Amino acid sequence: MSTVIADHLRSPGGDDAAARGPRTYSREKWLGIAGIALGLLAFFIAIPPFTVRSVAPSFVLALAAVALGVLAIRGGEKRVGWGAVVAGIVGAVGAYAATRSGVGNLEIVVSWGALAASMLRYATPLTFAALGGLVSERSGVVNIGLEGAILMGAFFAALGADKTDSWVLGLVIGIAAGGVLGLLHAIFCVSLRADQIVTGTALNFIALGLTGYLYIDTYGDLGTPDDLPQIPDVTLPIASVPFLGDALANQNLMVWLSLLAVLAVFVVIFKTGLGLRLRSVGENPKAAETVGISVYKTRYYAVIASGALAAAGGAFLSIGFVNSFTQNMSAGRGFIALAALIFGRWRPGGLLAATLLFGVSSALAQRLPAFNESTATLLQALPYVLTLIAVAGVVGRSVPPAADGVPYKKGE
Repeated sequence: MSTVIADHLRSPGGDDAAARGPRTYSREKWLGIAGIALGLLAFFIAIPPFTVRSVAPSFVLALAAVALGVLAIRGGEKRVGWGAVVAGIVGAVGAYAATRSGVGNLEIVVSWGALAASMLRYATPLTFAALGGLVSERSGVVNIGLEGAILMGAFFAALGADKTDSWVLGLVIGIAAGGVLGLLHAIFCVSLRADQIVTGTALNFIALGLTGYLYIDTYGDLGTPDDLPQIPDVTLPIASVPFLGDALANQNLMVWLSLLAVLAVFVVIFKTGLGLRLRSVGENPKAAETVGISVYKTRYYAVIASGALAAAGGAFLSIGFVNSFTQNMSAGRGFIALAALIFGRWRPGGLLAATLLFGVSSALAQRLPAFNESTATLLQALPYVLTLIAVAGVVGRSVPPAADGVPYKKGE
């Protein structure tokens, strides 16, 4: 049976990358890639640790980036060519702003170790949620309800930790709440074959209303207690190591668990028979049913796990990151996680890279107001703008599982 499924996934339209052979790039594409690198370098030399105070070298590099981008566009590589042009322009503008700012402000904003630490913290809830979306969509069910699952996990983890005086039980309760939301999604989408986008959107509103009501009913105007049990940090004896000490010496337990979860999901989905069955259901459920795989049961498990994983990210938000709960504190993270999933092409490594990208944008958004306080509110939109750019950049190239979003009826 496993051989039959593997043959399907290696066939045209399957997702076995090895079957497609090595990827080759044209000369024009390499020019575009070089242009993007030069554009980034134009900005990089103007910030710590280099902090070149003259804008001329950056402008030269940026001009070269734009020129390479134009050559790539003329050679037919429009996507990467325009990327190089944009990188050159952004690099020049960023370098100009950096050279006009004081060195002290630059060192506040661009402290690489502290920035990396913040990046990991901001990326953690996105990573859990994106992994949840990956598991669900690999089985063929779109889970727009990740936003609601994050919110459910955040509230019920805080409530559970408060009532039981234990962060462990709070985490378990939060994850269970996300699993229940996933179960509801599975009932409507798998058993009742409802529209998956509409169902996920409805669950988001249900989670928003339910958590808001329970929050007001339980805590009123006082908010959650200041002494909520908190998920502990893991302290490593590397504080004196440059960069690594600032970035990793004192990270929350959930940060490390999110990275382990990426590895675990990769191994399960791509290296085990269970993962092979899951992917077969997401690619060709009729063929999977033919060889004895229960499509309904597989999708139920996947969607429930999806809600639980996203809720783990929400639990980190409330009792691992800010140590409190506020209404709608998910703040669109579920949708950013979906963007990371698309950007990462439905693979754990790719989505991790995407969530780290969004994480560093969030960390920068918190630090950039040191340049100009009046633009602080505008800069908070940076992660969402980057989300739009990232998704737009992969449209037409990122291909989901073949049966993703398609309701299935046994025997049809």
